[in-house]
Amino acid sequence: MRALWKGAITFGLIYVPVKMYAATEKKDVKFNYLHAQCHTPLRYVRYCPHCNKEAKTDEIVRGYEYEKGQYITVTEDELAGLSGEKNRSVDIIDFVDMQKIDPVYFDRSYYLGPGEGGKKVYELLRQSMLETNRAAIALITIRNRESLAVIRPTQQALIMETMFYADEVRSVEQVEEIGGQVNLHENEVKMAVNLIDNLSTDFEPGKYTSVYREKLHEIIRAKIAGDAVVEKPAAPAAENVVDLMSALKASIEIAKEERGNRKRRQAAGKGS
Repeated sequence: MRALWKGAITFGLIYVPVKMYAATEKKDVKFNYLHAQCHTPLRYVRYCPHCNKEAKTDEIVRGYEYEKGQYITVTEDELAGLSGEKNRSVDIIDFVDMQKIDPVYFDRSYYLGPGEGGKKVYELLRQSMLETNRAAIALITIRNRESLAVIRPTQQALIMETMFYADEVRSVEQVEEIGGQVNLHENEVKMAVNLIDNLSTDFEPGKYTSVYREKLHEIIRAKIAGDAVVEKPAAPAAENVVDLMSALKASIEIAKEERGNRKRRQAAGKGS
């Protein structure tokens, strides 16, 4: 796996060379936009309506609209100057309890591996964080852009998640119609808890797959092979469920049956 970035974690007088790797990758099917008449890929141009011409790369600058139609420009050198000498550093600010961080603040995940000559100090940091059950809040600068991040230890490596700043996370209070009093019958709560218990299992990420992506690949393969694409008829609309208790009872029975089927499949798999 190719490193996306090389730099160093710093805290106090400690310097930990690290390499950063993408921990995730999108598997979305990508489409090109074509001209419907000839199927030629479309080309997008940066067009200036005032000068009535396409703008070349060296003719483009960054602008900030401070009033409607009014802009100030900012140069690349000015942006680069904001980060100063911290262009390849991960500066730890605080060590915190990872459990106290709301996941809503997390953005993207990266693996941090030891850099050249830094394996011992890397392991020292990782094991110390494991022993103290702490995560590190840090500022990381990549390509002249500073981001907030949290670094957490695992049994194998350090994992870094870039984070949203507090003013970038919306308050849950902005969600309409939450809170307030709702009258729930004790039996309804017990039945719902029973249903959750019957649907509870260990988290196995490999068993969850994208049905949409699989169906899309089927369509693509069929079109490449020249086969006609058969559309599945739409499922009939579900009737409105009026009786909540009846729905809970029926759901519990279905969950129990599915759990029994799953256990039988697992037993059959082990026996084969």
